[in-house]
Amino acid sequence: MKNDGLIPGLASADPPLRKPKWLRMKRQGGEDYNDVKRLLRSASLNTVCESANCPNMGECFNSRTATFMLLGEVCTRHCTFCNIPGGRVAAIDPDEPRRVAEAVRELALKFAVVTSVNRDDLPDGGAAHFASTIRRIRRLNPGCGVEVLIPDFLGDPVALETVLTAAPEVLNHNLETVPRLYNDMRPQADYRRSLQVLKRSRQWADSFDADIRVKTGIMVGVGETRDEVVDLMKDAADHGVRIMTIGQYLQPSLKHHPVLRYVEPAEFDELAVVGRELGIEWVESGPMVRSSYHAREQSAALASSLSREL
Repeated sequence: MKNDGLIPGLASADPPLRKPKWLRMKRQGGEDYNDVKRLLRSASLNTVCESANCPNMGECFNSRTATFMLLGEVCTRHCTFCNIPGGRVAAIDPDEPRRVAEAVRELALKFAVVTSVNRDDLPDGGAAHFASTIRRIRRLNPGCGVEVLIPDFLGDPVALETVLTAAPEVLNHNLETVPRLYNDMRPQADYRRSLQVLKRSRQWADSFDADIRVKTGIMVGVGETRDEVVDLMKDAADHGVRIMTIGQYLQPSLKHHPVLRYVEPAEFDELAVVGRELGIEWVESGPMVRSSYHAREQSAALASSLSREL
């Protein structure tokens, strides 16, 4: 039976839901936007902003910031919500950390966000490359904070410690969605394994008295229930998460998991309140929120709040 290239059991031949009027992306373009694009191309760097077709790319590039994506443009996993393709991966580029650090300097960033594709083909999942990038950024940009959005490294605690030893200000690993939907949306991931990444990160930071904030993020509108989201936030809080992002899922194409509901802004506000009541110090929740959206502001606000408490 012909499926028109759609993912069985997920995407539908029915027309996608119409976006509500309050969900509008900011226009792309402008001098700073084009300058950032030129810099990234001249340095042969990838960003998740472009590869994942982030709806905030126009805003972020016009603010002269971006989320750098390490280890190529092809992923070893096949998550049905993600626009990054799977397939044959590239060899590690040992010069990439230097070029990222130089781009951070060129953009005059005070806070850099770095992620990667999943690289399950590598013995350490790319952990040493993350650590090298953090250290290069610090060496060339004294005082610049760093957030890393890491894969699960297949649950390898040694790989995770490699990244933590480089002491990023924020260690982010996204849960992405509620556990019931993992088989459909993250078939090569494991909810409990991701929780262990968060827990081990918090335990490591506490044991070494390191000021590393543990962060996670999810999408909504993919078929989850409110109770499932609240249970996930309880799990996140219990496993050491201090910062959390919640945003509306947007379907990259008809081949991807469909949007099943557009969540109203008031619901996002309510989820933020619930998350804080559960013990997550900072919850960034809104239709256009993405994992690295306002990352510097989140980290700075949490640090300021903790300083006042001390």
